[in-house]
Amino acid sequence: MKALQEYQKWLNYKELPKKLYQELLAIQGNTAAIEERFGGVLDFGTAGLRGILGPGLNRMNIYTIRRTSWALAQYILRQNDGKDLRSIVIGYDSRHMSREFAQEAGLTIAAAGIRAYVSPYLCPTPEVSFSVRHLQADAGIMITASHNPPEYNGFKVYDPHGYQLLPDAASKIHNIMLENQDVFKLSILSLDDATKRELFQWITPQIRNIYTKTIVNEVQFPSVTSSQRKDLSIVYTPLHGTGNIPVQEVLQASGYNKVHVVKEQADPDGDFPTVKSPNPEESEALKLGICLANKIQADIVMGTDPDADRVGIAVCNDKGAYQLLTGNQVGALLVEFILSQRKTENRLPNNGIIFSTIVSSTLGQAVASSYKIPIENTLTGFKYIGEGITRYEKESEHPFLFGYEESYGYLISPIVRDKDAVQTCLAIAEMTSFYKEQGKTLLVVLEELFQRFGYYKEELFTLPINGGNAPNQTELVMAELRKNIPKIEGLKLVSIDDYHTLKRTYINRKGESTSNTEPLLLPSSNVLKYWYEDGSWIAIRPSGTEPKLKVYLAAHGTGPTECETKIQQMQAAIKNHIK
Repeated sequence: MKALQEYQKWLNYKELPKKLYQELLAIQGNTAAIEERFGGVLDFGTAGLRGILGPGLNRMNIYTIRRTSWALAQYILRQNDGKDLRSIVIGYDSRHMSREFAQEAGLTIAAAGIRAYVSPYLCPTPEVSFSVRHLQADAGIMITASHNPPEYNGFKVYDPHGYQLLPDAASKIHNIMLENQDVFKLSILSLDDATKRELFQWITPQIRNIYTKTIVNEVQFPSVTSSQRKDLSIVYTPLHGTGNIPVQEVLQASGYNKVHVVKEQADPDGDFPTVKSPNPEESEALKLGICLANKIQADIVMGTDPDADRVGIAVCNDKGAYQLLTGNQVGALLVEFILSQRKTENRLPNNGIIFSTIVSSTLGQAVASSYKIPIENTLTGFKYIGEGITRYEKESEHPFLFGYEESYGYLISPIVRDKDAVQTCLAIAEMTSFYKEQGKTLLVVLEELFQRFGYYKEELFTLPINGGNAPNQTELVMAELRKNIPKIEGLKLVSIDDYHTLKRTYINRKGESTSNTEPLLLPSSNVLKYWYEDGSWIAIRPSGTEPKLKVYLAAHGTGPTECETKIQQMQAAIKNHIK
């Protein structure tokens, strides 16, 4: 009944945009479709909002954008920090309605008396993080749904330090959103009025120039010569997103003049017409890039996702075929390259720090340990890496050296507090150039790491959870996993990390839990991680958006066949254990 009442309210609203009104007419009498759009609201979490475009509080539209922007503005105004004028930076990607949503957010924020700095053009997510810090803004907004299908859009929020909101702040904004039950009554200024009152300002191109120049200055390595850079042939695809201009600017300013952009994917397009999914983690997304690389015999293929915070790569192997590297492999390669170069240049601090996540490969940790540099593992989500960088910066200890996660996100310089594909494209080009001079590809260097530290293989799969209330059922399955430990043939369990209770429990020879425990120094999260004697591990956590579990498998062994066998054994055992 409530859904139908809300539907009628939207249908009768005279100022509703024509496209939204037509969709409402199209679902008239369709109870299921009405319930789906009006039976709930989009949840605001640490990743902000993300949803399908359309009418209703459970969809992305100008009214849910206004409501969320209003809540963010109220959250900032309630800080009582004595500031005379507060400000928020707003960027947007190439998705449908992104520019309109950015402007609506800016005008809603302006109505609250907060200045909105809005990008006048497509803007990578990391540029918003940079701009928040550079302009000393109180927050940042990025209109993007990352690599989701074309019918989606989203609303990411950044704090004053430039990283995405932590759970406490996100919860407060969510609660403020619930204070407003009528999205049609929210105040919004006209563009002319907001501009005259200097509460709405288009960001000047100078900020983009500072961002790209700073990357060039921060990320280039002295050991790579200009001739090596000129000799490197790069194929790059922005996958119809925001990366094309800033990535090319950074590469060209650094001396890479053989950058071949995939023409079919160069122009911004919210339909992402040439790919099933604009996700560089998937091999299909780099198919056109690899096709071009084969024609011109390029050294490397790089592809960034629509908001240019993640990058995937492919390298030619000894059989002449281009092979994709995983996020874990690229992360380990960058750890080796960055630390080895810093050591050679006498720029490797004794107390430096690298950040990764609890579900990323331990190969990078093994590499870092060989340089006596610790890796601090955080919960999943780059916001925790950004928070860690900021915390150590305030304490003037543990200089930041590198941060990465398994899902193709990397950060080389802390000028940004989120993953940054623009930086990473340059760092990967530098690394590839350096090793090319030695007659090595990145695949050869990766094999050398395997020879030094053993072979590593990782795999992620999802396990749908059916029956009952989906979120409840997922919690029940996690509770059952805490009681009954999965048994993997041939692997000896030595400890279990429970990030819900923040306790590591050691396992005896009989496979039983002991009273020997130690604390886990991270925020509480519903994640279980099983450690095995050979260095292999399994991590399991509920999906934040769907009724399923995410299962991370990591095998360590003496060769690729052994690792693959372990991965298959782990997957089969988990699927058999959770039915």
